[in-house]
Amino acid sequence: MRQSTIDDVEVMLEGEGEHTIVMLHGWPDHYRLWDGQVAALRGQYRCARFTLPGFERGQPRRAYSLDQTMALIKRIVEHVSPERPVTLLLHDWGCMFGYHFQLCHPALVARVIACDVGDAVSPECQAAQSVRAKAMIMGYQLWLALAWRVGGALGDHMSRFMARRLKAAAAPETIHSGMNYPYYIAWTGAHGGYRDMLPFAADCPTLFIYGTRKPFMFHSPQWLARVAARPGNQVLALPGDHWLMLRQAPAFNRAVL
Repeated sequence: MRQSTIDDVEVMLEGEGEHTIVMLHGWPDHYRLWDGQVAALRGQYRCARFTLPGFERGQPRRAYSLDQTMALIKRIVEHVSPERPVTLLLHDWGCMFGYHFQLCHPALVARVIACDVGDAVSPECQAAQSVRAKAMIMGYQLWLALAWRVGGALGDHMSRFMARRLKAAAAPETIHSGMNYPYYIAWTGAHGGYRDMLPFAADCPTLFIYGTRKPFMFHSPQWLARVAARPGNQVLALPGDHWLMLRQAPAFNRAVL
């Protein structure tokens, strides 16, 4: 493993090959989420991964705007693959950030592999969700936004409580309120908000993998059909929950390869 530090963020680079895969996780995870994928891919690809700023326990507590997050990802992508575009491997908030990055910097991205989050904030997706699903989504996201605002030991306890309710895969001791800032920004519009996030059109080769055993989906049927219809793209449904790279690792890794 080769390590470098970019803007106080440690970037891990493993594997051999001409093509680089940059892995972006979501809440409440870290770069270690992708251990199984790195093990499967490093024989053929260079795998770059890092923990989103503020998500690592012990880091300074602060919210990172969309522009700051994009600038960090751009610096990392250009550092790990200065001469060739990369493949993005995305999950959860990593999907939202990765989609926006691809649309802002299409020349830097050759392909996108996304897990479980599609057009989550589109009117089509919201229209497709039941009242119960909307209430559940609002409930957990506002809870996490509040935990960010509360902070401290209570905010950490609130975050771990919700992670247990959502059956998150991360170890409880790694979960803290400091990693909740995306929810706070999304719901309050603070730090510039996320209103400028661009809807992902899957106009580069895209593999979208989603779990079928969840109380609600983070994509609309219309978006799924558009992704599947574009030549070069593929959609794959797996019998699992939100963390398919862990719960369905063999099938997930085969699809990625």
